[in-house]
Amino acid sequence: MPLTDVAIRNAKAKEKSYKISDMLGLFLLISPSGSKLWRMKYRFKGAEKKLSLGDYPRVSLRDARKQRDVARDMLAEGKDPSFERHREKLRGEALAENTFTSIAQEYCNKRRRDGDRAWAPATATRCEYLLSLLDHSIGRMPIHEIEPIDALAAIRKIEKRGKLESARRTLQLASAVFRYAVATARLKSDPTRDLRGALTTPTVTHYGAVTEAAQVGELLRSIDGYEGQGMTKWALQLAPHVFVRPGELRHARWEEVNLETRVWIIPGEKMKMRKPHQVPLSRQSLAILEEIRSITGSLGYIFPSMRSRLRPMSENTLNSALRRLGYASNEMTAHGFRAMASTLLNESGKWSSDAIERSLAHGDSDKVRAAYHRGTHWKERVAMAQWWSDLLDSLRDGATILPFPEAMAG
Repeated sequence: MPLTDVAIRNAKAKEKSYKISDMLGLFLLISPSGSKLWRMKYRFKGAEKKLSLGDYPRVSLRDARKQRDVARDMLAEGKDPSFERHREKLRGEALAENTFTSIAQEYCNKRRRDGDRAWAPATATRCEYLLSLLDHSIGRMPIHEIEPIDALAAIRKIEKRGKLESARRTLQLASAVFRYAVATARLKSDPTRDLRGALTTPTVTHYGAVTEAAQVGELLRSIDGYEGQGMTKWALQLAPHVFVRPGELRHARWEEVNLETRVWIIPGEKMKMRKPHQVPLSRQSLAILEEIRSITGSLGYIFPSMRSRLRPMSENTLNSALRRLGYASNEMTAHGFRAMASTLLNESGKWSSDAIERSLAHGDSDKVRAAYHRGTHWKERVAMAQWWSDLLDSLRDGATILPFPEAMAG
């Protein structure tokens, strides 16, 4: 006979637990303490089992019957209701632990060791910092609960501080984290996929760079007269000769440099394009390196931090030194030595554009072409490195006309 609410309310506690039955396996267990617990008895693969459905009156008779019917549907599909409930509980706990911040950290760790696609150390540090800006907004939220409006509000907090480029880049990184969560089966879709046009587009600004010959000479003379820390002066002196990226220069180590063969081989993990890069060293570059080695020895970082030789020079050191020399950020930056070299080498008409691009370590989407150019332009790059250093010396010494000799055969 089916149970009624009246019968349930009138059921009194006894010395021992007892049960009163409803229908289709549902019953109510009354304990000596007076608690009334819903249970369902069923059989699965020949074994008798029981499923807890909650306590009365928190779970009403009507709700208990609904749970029973759901469990019976599972049985009809060949599923064990107890197992499915346990699995759902574990899934819920896992989802609650999968906050945006925890998955962002997991994603960043993956990108740090992602083979040819791995982030360079400086890139990883920058990306981790930008993602950390979301810690106090969506960081603690389970990732599956984050809606587009949550993500947009978090990014706009950055935008409102005037950090338009940081906001744009943070949105890109957040989207990458969400897509990673999708790929690892913790999220159904990226909630930022339709937010692409929501942010203010930042004005594109280029690195400040001195590219006029006469101004290059003035800059080089200023560097030679720099009165700050000696290691910073050496780095500023070497930078225009090798024109690598500032991070690659700061992280240079003695074991990467062969003074005998006059080559500096930068490992792929330090390069933006994640491929090893060979830098031919001119006589002038060698002289600077030899001077440094005579003071510091030939172990560890070539340009270590002032506080510890176990760390490289700070990323702000060279730009700060240029500010001390009187160059504003829109006039000259540490990255600007690359634009300087690219501009004057191309304007000379002496060197092939492929050799210049290879020296700048710019990527080539055609892998066959890239491999071919790496081999065929090495001799030209060696000659170009010496010519470039000689030109810098000439400009530093006051030359006003670029001494471009006849173009050599590529």
